[in-house]
Amino acid sequence: MSSREREPPQPIIPRKAPRRASRLQERAARAVTSGRVFPYLAAATAATAGLVGVVVRAIDPKDFHSVGEGIWWAIVTLATVGYGDVVPTSPWGRLVGSVVIVIGVTFLTFLTATVTSFFVSTAQNEAGRLDEETRRRSEEETRELLRRLDHRLTAIETKLDRLPGDRP
Repeated sequence: MSSREREPPQPIIPRKAPRRASRLQERAARAVTSGRVFPYLAAATAATAGLVGVVVRAIDPKDFHSVGEGIWWAIVTLATVGYGDVVPTSPWGRLVGSVVIVIGVTFLTFLTATVTSFFVSTAQNEAGRLDEETRRRSEEETRELLRRLDHRLTAIETKLDRLPGDRP
């Protein structure tokens, strides 16, 4: 077989399987980045604060003199600020307060995790695209190097074939 019939070997480069986000994660990421989720979150927070304000006024009227004061307390507690200007003292009021605190912390944690996840995912996708481009460029450079080596070997074999010598 002459050197012209040989093809340069193709490099074997393992490829990473692309990581796919679930549909729910993709929808959540789109909602966060588009800003569509924030009006819903604000409405849910306002509705929760209103409902809790009414409930806490009904179960602890001694500490909450109006529904407005109950809503104020619910907003401050949901936001995990807790000024302490209004505090439930009855057992039922403290139970409601505990639930509101857990909801507020969970909400803030979820929001922070969602936004952070979006930024990390975006950075990973960008890095993946850069890695893919770098890999493609490297493969092309390797192919070009192999082509040049094949041409040089062909030229050397041609010169060797022309030399008189001990060929059978």
